[in-house]
Amino acid sequence: MNTGMLCRVVAGVVVFAAVGGPAFSQGLPPVSFPPENPPSEAKRILGKMLFFDEQLSTDSTTACATCHIHGSGGADPRLAVNPGPDGVLGSPDDLFTSPGVISADAAQDYEPDPVFGLDPQLTPRAANTVIMAMYADEIFWDGRASSQFVDPQTGAVVIASGGALESQAVGPVVSDVEMAHADRDWDQVAEKLRTAVPMALASDLTADMTARLADQPGYPELFADAFGDGQITAARIAMAIATYERTLVPDQTPWDAFIAGDQNAMTPRQQQGWQAFQVSKCSICHVPPLFTDNLFINIGLRPNNQDIGREGVTGDQADRGKFKTATLRNAGLKRTLMHTGTFQSVNQVFPFYAGPGAPGNPNRAPVLPALVPPPQQAAVADFITNALVDPRVANEQFPFDRPTLHSEGAPNPVLLTGGVAGSGGLTPRMIANVPPNVGNEWFKIGLDRALAGTTAEVAISEQPPVGGVVIPDTTSGPIAVEGLGIGNGFATFHWPIAADPALDGEVVYMQWRVDDPSAPGGVALSQPVEITLFCGGWCPDSTCPADLTGDGVLDLLDVNVFVSGFTSGDPIADLNNDGILDLLDVQIFVTSFTAGCPA
Repeated sequence: MNTGMLCRVVAGVVVFAAVGGPAFSQGLPPVSFPPENPPSEAKRILGKMLFFDEQLSTDSTTACATCHIHGSGGADPRLAVNPGPDGVLGSPDDLFTSPGVISADAAQDYEPDPVFGLDPQLTPRAANTVIMAMYADEIFWDGRASSQFVDPQTGAVVIASGGALESQAVGPVVSDVEMAHADRDWDQVAEKLRTAVPMALASDLTADMTARLADQPGYPELFADAFGDGQITAARIAMAIATYERTLVPDQTPWDAFIAGDQNAMTPRQQQGWQAFQVSKCSICHVPPLFTDNLFINIGLRPNNQDIGREGVTGDQADRGKFKTATLRNAGLKRTLMHTGTFQSVNQVFPFYAGPGAPGNPNRAPVLPALVPPPQQAAVADFITNALVDPRVANEQFPFDRPTLHSEGAPNPVLLTGGVAGSGGLTPRMIANVPPNVGNEWFKIGLDRALAGTTAEVAISEQPPVGGVVIPDTTSGPIAVEGLGIGNGFATFHWPIAADPALDGEVVYMQWRVDDPSAPGGVALSQPVEITLFCGGWCPDSTCPADLTGDGVLDLLDVNVFVSGFTSGDPIADLNNDGILDLLDVQIFVTSFTAGCPA
């Protein structure tokens, strides 16, 4: 697995140095790179962008980083309550997990989830940290991302061993809970990235991102720099993200400095906590310097039948209820602890481990219960919460620096006041969370809580609503309202945004108008939404791929240029910039030629 290279961060620059040279001065071991995925700076910066780009998701609302915030220890600072297996909020099996995407079908139309309806779905487990994951052979709470990385598109083994990060990276992108619509495939992922402006949704880009994007490359160019050509594939996405994650080495904690010889790096109480930690049962699983053994253990947190954990991967009943031992590094920054998100501080963990655990765990680890004497708990908590935190992680400094995600900024679209109730006294609900960036072909709004079995239209105007009502410049419809019964109707309106720089800053208002005999005038209205179109980074140009002569006219000359280029292997015919001349290029040319060039 070791390529003879290791990654270090020196003076704010990622350096790939030969093994045998200067080693880390702190306690963490060197990071190994699988030989099938050797490191490079081009690959690292591509992976960093992909990690933080919400456009990697179907609806552009979720990035890898959405659930893995460095300043929160690489985990999710949001606190969403999942009703758990019984589907009832406020019951003992509730979970504290991460919001994902709103459920949508293969056509990207909203489709209510049985539990979450048309609210963002919640993951079944709390997000574990990505920081320190490079030291594990199996990733996720249940270890389903294995050391052997198999290309999800071809089924071929890409990395024989040491590829758990790559295996992990391909999961959420096509998960219809975390980042995708139903049945999303990797061809769709690649096609979206091919036309996306990199980091178009983020703000406050990091210095290395800004430098790399200075000449306005697209993703095909970024992939070409990293892999030799512009083809975008699942394996390459995974290898780039994994390369970035392997640079996230949190080895500058007070504890690292202390064991390297700085006796003042930890406070006296933290040193007491370190001493108590070493003689406690905590250190059996939370083994220094990783502060995890990267193994799986049943601690009896919940009854086995609520989540079988590792058994779901191995099929071995002896693994029922086992979950990966989480690292304690940067645990003091995490909003919640455990795979259920049950605890919100280290102090809450001590009484749990000292107790019998939840019933229904016949294979609870024999090492438990584990008692930290109450007089020592404050010192141990101080040690874990503070002495194991890398200040670069806490302050989000390189290599843990990051941009601001679109979802963290001021809302756009913005829901406004207004609306008119219909059947059941219910006001139809506007769903509007997709970023309206220029060139976003997948922009959409949704309708919920309407009368089902009827029709609706969308009022569109450049003027603000009057009295909560959008006076339309145009309307779009009729649109079928699906579902059954009062308040269960839903619909989707797709509104592709052209790649036209002139649209930057344009403001549009929309409102659903639902045919409903119980509403005043027979029309129920949703609340309006204000949509401000924007270019992130730079505006994409309105292009006409079939205009290969560049004269603004589509004619036989363009056909001749394309056919000649395609048959001779000329890159001029590579219309999707993937480095390959194939049927997709033909389809793009025919579609563009048929549609004509924009005026």
